[in-house]
Amino acid sequence: MKILITGATGLVGRYLIEKFKDQGEIFATKRPESIISGLDKYPITWLEADIRDYQAIEAALEGIDLVIHAAALVSYESKDADLLVKTNVEGTSNLVNAMLEKGIKKLIQISSVAALGRSPEIEIIDENHKWVESPLNTPYAISKYQADLEVWRAAQEGLDILMVYPSLVLGKITDKRSSAQIYQYVIQENKYYPEGTVNYVDVRDLSEAVYLLFKANKWGEQYIVSADAISYKDFFEKVANATGKKAPYKAINPTSLKVLLFFTKIFKALGVRKIPLNSQTAMLAQRKVKHVNHKLLQGIQLQFRKLEETLSWSTKVEQ
Repeated sequence: MKILITGATGLVGRYLIEKFKDQGEIFATKRPESIISGLDKYPITWLEADIRDYQAIEAALEGIDLVIHAAALVSYESKDADLLVKTNVEGTSNLVNAMLEKGIKKLIQISSVAALGRSPEIEIIDENHKWVESPLNTPYAISKYQADLEVWRAAQEGLDILMVYPSLVLGKITDKRSSAQIYQYVIQENKYYPEGTVNYVDVRDLSEAVYLLFKANKWGEQYIVSADAISYKDFFEKVANATGKKAPYKAINPTSLKVLLFFTKIFKALGVRKIPLNSQTAMLAQRKVKHVNHKLLQGIQLQFRKLEETLSWSTKVEQ
């Protein structure tokens, strides 16, 4: 079997290579600027292809039997809304259209719980949650939802689909991916914590779940992959324990939230772009929501790692 993994140089893609390397010949897409260090130990056939380039994707699909689509842009900045559409929506449309054109039937779509949307009155979300227009839906969430619509449309046209919705994916701090910002927030010993919850999954458990769902032939199904939900306060305390830092100790109330947003805007105006806080993400972080994994655990045998184990592994800087 020939397997193509898009987004193979990203956090999730790297661990999917490890899981699927014995299932067949691995092909992987990358852009010219992509960093493949650490992946040269695997027998991978690298193909230069941007998912926004239909012809490049069409060429990359030659002879492929299974596609795992993990390529996506992650951004919570409103200024990136158009780029999110071009990458996540149009890129996914290019991929499924090229697969249909070439008669390739099997697609595993690595989506996000963000694609399920948020409803102001709902705190428990499963795979049946219906998307509704809401100020809680970020440009990233909208792009992932629209990308999934392209996948389901392709399913109506003959594609076999396995849809996976991960929550916040916890990798190693040295991976320098967007999810690592949550570790840095604690390492920098910030004072404030949101009053909401964070849903999370260890990247190793995510890749294991995808592999087990594939082996169980769960085609035509969709699964939330999330270990648990925990308050930001408790999550930050566990990160602090793992890194030897002082945990945030002040809850963000509505008044302090306005102050934080005010100074965030000033910092961004001065060119300090690394602050991942805006009015929408701040509002989301204040909400108590849980993405449940009941369907997943009924479908496969999977034991999620304890959060302490994940944090001990993920925050350790190897010498």
